[in-house]
Amino acid sequence: MADKIEQLRTLKEQAHLGGGQARIDAQHAKGKLTARERLTVLLDEGSFRETDMLARHRSTRFGLEKQRPLGDGVVTGTGTIHGRTVCVFSQDFTVFGGSLSEVHAEKICKIMDLAMKIGAPVIGLNDSGGARIQEGVVSLGGYADIFLRNTMASGVVPQISVVLGPCAGGAVYSPALTDFIFMTKGTSYMFVTGPDVVKTVTHEEVTFEELGGADTHAERSGVAHFALENEIECLLAVRKMMSYVPMNNREQPPRRTTSDSPTRLNDKLRKIVPANPNTPYDMRDVIRDVVDEADFFEVHAGYATNIIVGFATLDGRPIGIVANQPASLAGVLDINSSIKGARFVRFCDAFNIPLVVFEDVPGFLPGTDQEWRGIIRHGAKLLYAFCEATVPKVTVITRKAYGGAYDVMNSKHIRGDYNVAWPTAEIAVMGAKGAVEILYRKDIDKAESPADKAKELQDSYNEQFANPYEAAERGYIDDVIEPQYTRSELIRALRVLETKRDSNPWKKHGNIPL
Repeated sequence: MADKIEQLRTLKEQAHLGGGQARIDAQHAKGKLTARERLTVLLDEGSFRETDMLARHRSTRFGLEKQRPLGDGVVTGTGTIHGRTVCVFSQDFTVFGGSLSEVHAEKICKIMDLAMKIGAPVIGLNDSGGARIQEGVVSLGGYADIFLRNTMASGVVPQISVVLGPCAGGAVYSPALTDFIFMTKGTSYMFVTGPDVVKTVTHEEVTFEELGGADTHAERSGVAHFALENEIECLLAVRKMMSYVPMNNREQPPRRTTSDSPTRLNDKLRKIVPANPNTPYDMRDVIRDVVDEADFFEVHAGYATNIIVGFATLDGRPIGIVANQPASLAGVLDINSSIKGARFVRFCDAFNIPLVVFEDVPGFLPGTDQEWRGIIRHGAKLLYAFCEATVPKVTVITRKAYGGAYDVMNSKHIRGDYNVAWPTAEIAVMGAKGAVEILYRKDIDKAESPADKAKELQDSYNEQFANPYEAAERGYIDDVIEPQYTRSELIRALRVLETKRDSNPWKKHGNIPL
């Protein structure tokens, strides 16, 4: 028995070395951790239990039968984050460049199947040279096996992709099918076709970083939700996100203790909305003043900055926040912000996370560019997402709520559960200037002083319509509240809504306007 145990220990030591010390050193020289080092940072200390450590590929082409490293380029298993089970895979770039083979794919599929059985999140750490060319179509089939599981797991267990190196070609579609993508600046990139192919086909010269780096995807394409400075920051950010989400769609999000009083007043909020309705302010200041300990975990911070989405807690209960941002494009809704908001709303609804909306929206962004690129269809995505959501949904209108955008931002008409407004709210079809120009154009033209007449009519319109009281009279909002009580009012509403039960008509699935 002693000999057998010694043999086992020797094999496991070999597996831990991956592609060997020289390749591990090369990985470190690039500022990157190894596959197992990354899991040590991500998971609770001592919690990782590896599976299929001794798996090897079975290919015999191109001399591969002479190179059969243990683990075959991916480390898989289970562990815990904040004491809760997660299923993980971490691609090992030191073994065949982390390339995906038949066995490599089988290991990932196996851990994803386990995640579905036990109802645990899947976290994938991607660092791969792509398909293992020597295995041909078998490798491509392995990708498709993973894609299917990503799709089946969507909305059942949270799926997080962490891109810590190259991710190209067909490999990009697995992260794209997951809920959130984290990237590291300078060391990770994603693209369907690389710079050389781009140059050949389109004659564009572009670097890896410009084409598919973390900043590109976090700010321009919107593919990545987070771009972090290094791997440690990135993995710790994943740990923080996991503190807001449940293990699966049948569980409630994890509650936490907080020392922040539920009745704390927010006196700063009384002065945060400028007297001039066209003056911007930062909605993040409102959010941080309301949530527990001013702790707001923003998602997609660099993309479509005219809308803000992210996680926080109120009275220790995780919430998803969707807010217009008056400090960026006046908070208008456009194509990118609508898509960003819709995606986040649907995630929260899938995983039982209540939604809190802070609204200050002057409408949808006008212009030929937006219309020709389909603002109607894309704007409808956000509308669809809010309409479909059955989790508790509360809305605070801080200032503008104009036109169709008022309807879209979780209005009472689309099943908002608790809708309130500050006294500064302006709930109307459009702003005073545009309304007066339409309603009183002839009167203004005939006036002795058109400018004075227009101002007089705008003042009258503002007094009559640019306020929350007509909406309150009709029950379109539940109350007009003083800003300093926003936190306590939201907490009270969410406590009431803890037992909310709502459902949608039976259907195979809806047809969201993709």
